[in-house]
Amino acid sequence: MYDIDQLGPGKMKDLIIKRFQDPDEVREFEKGRFELLTLPGMTIGKATYRPGWKWSKDVSPLSDTSFCNVEHLGMVLSGCATVVFSDDDITTLIEGDVFYVPPKPHDSWVVGDEDYISIHFLGADSYAT
Repeated sequence: MYDIDQLGPGKMKDLIIKRFQDPDEVREFEKGRFELLTLPGMTIGKATYRPGWKWSKDVSPLSDTSFCNVEHLGMVLSGCATVVFSDDDITTLIEGDVFYVPPKPHDSWVVGDEDYISIHFLGADSYAT
């Protein structure tokens, strides 16, 4: 443990607290939204997709690509969704999964009748643009 007074003048960093209830930016699309919080050196995203959402149908027109090419590192908070690459190998992400998706073309869609919600620590700044 340390004594905060030992940091001395000019040693204390500015504390930043943000919440997704008041995001810096919101990217809305059919059946979903992507909220962004911008912090020094990083952007964090929160994806909320309703049942029936599919990347190639709902986000593709916004990004002008057939499939998502964004690298993702995140965690599923609720619901489930798939990730599929061109080799048709389908992986389902469920609540509690921490995931990494490489930056190669992939599609995704919500599975079931519950909203899919995930936090994205990598790739959020370039998602759905």
